[in-house]
Amino acid sequence: MLRERGRDLSAMPENSTEASTAANERKALHRIEIGATALLALATVATAWSGYQATRWSGETTRATSAVNGARIAATRADDLANAQTTIDVSVFEQWVDAYATNNTMLTDFYFARFRPEFKPAVEAWIATMPLKNPDAPLTPFVMPEYVLEARQEAERQDQIEHVKAAEVRRNIQRQSNYVFAVVLFAMALFFAGMSTKASSRILRLVILGIGCVTFLATVAWLATFPISVTI
Repeated sequence: MLRERGRDLSAMPENSTEASTAANERKALHRIEIGATALLALATVATAWSGYQATRWSGETTRATSAVNGARIAATRADDLANAQTTIDVSVFEQWVDAYATNNTMLTDFYFARFRPEFKPAVEAWIATMPLKNPDAPLTPFVMPEYVLEARQEAERQDQIEHVKAAEVRRNIQRQSNYVFAVVLFAMALFFAGMSTKASSRILRLVILGIGCVTFLATVAWLATFPISVTI
């Protein structure tokens, strides 16, 4: 009896140590599961946010593309109008030059009165240079600084708008692509979080969960540098 009691007493510390080790192991696994659950929740929210922003920037791209097309159409219309006005100015000017060269005052006044308001200041400035006597005078009034077509200016303005909006389209496409890539990275974090609960050993679970956490945190840090679309 004494020997049996002795053996029982000597075995108690070993059983207690094993029980304590098992309890610590269960606590460690429980903490890993909590961490994995938290990572799953956070990565899910981040994935949804990134997908939402990718959709928003897709809409921004569509709006900017529409603005590019509108500016291009407006520029073409204004340029066509400017070309038509220049053709009219050239035609009337040729008739006026013939009358001016032959000192036909009646025809000169007739054609001069029919110059367009945008063209007349250029002709007056050109005449002031005395082109029939001054060899250094400009060849035509069309090269005079006074010859300014509002339609041509509008075409140039629309061209500038087109260039600005085209650059905006490129930026929006890049932003959309960045958010889509962030979705992929968060999906990787979700994968690692899920796999961390399936591994056979605690060390392997920690490694997998650590990779998932690093992927998630790095993506969040990168995501913080992105602009946010809030346009309604």
